[in-house]
Amino acid sequence: MRPQIVLFGDSITEQSFRSGSWGASLADTYSRKADVLVRGYGGYNTRWALFLLHHLFPIDSTKPPVAVTIFFGANDAALKGRTSDRQHVPVEEYKENLRKIVQHLKECSPTILIVLITPPPIDEEGRKQYAKSVYGDKAMELPERTNEMAGVYARQCVELAKDLGICSIDIWYKMQETEGWQKKFLSDGLHLTPEGNAVVYQEVVRVFNDAQLSAEEMPYDFPHHSKIDGKNPEKAFKQQCV
Repeated sequence: MRPQIVLFGDSITEQSFRSGSWGASLADTYSRKADVLVRGYGGYNTRWALFLLHHLFPIDSTKPPVAVTIFFGANDAALKGRTSDRQHVPVEEYKENLRKIVQHLKECSPTILIVLITPPPIDEEGRKQYAKSVYGDKAMELPERTNEMAGVYARQCVELAKDLGICSIDIWYKMQETEGWQKKFLSDGLHLTPEGNAVVYQEVVRVFNDAQLSAEEMPYDFPHHSKIDGKNPEKAFKQQCV
């Protein structure tokens, strides 16, 4: 049975198996070596994610995943009193919820590679344009998310990873290193363009490689065709499948 890599998060994870997106690229990289599973839930915050833990990651599982990415915060950081108010989670609770998710995964297996990913940056003008395209004149003038607030949540995510001694990816900071990131990496001020997906993919692969989970170093689940002798195929299968 192939090892499993689980992508756990909100809509940015749910959409990650679209053509050219970061989850699909990851599945391609680990093809025949690990199964990449998407467990993304559009609109979810960390408060709601806690209700899923025992269903997605049962404590008594005999085959826990080898790695899990945790990519929440974009909805937690929605502003109180604005159009996405019901998704808002105070930053202190957000950090504690992430801690609970990590602790649960460690109970499943102390060897799981856990990677926290911060929320992405927010292009506030892009969000305003998106709202007007959907709601027209009914769109609120004030943004439901701001880049400043996303940064507050991102810093708490990175800080928690340091406290727990696990890996993190600061996508909020990484994307803003590039000039014109607002339109280059974000399609609607929040979700990712193909270029934005490429940034997430590259960062996840970098962290996995650093943690000795490189696809190149993992064995195929069954023999590569070049290893199969046409006259004696059984030999290759006996050697690898024992």
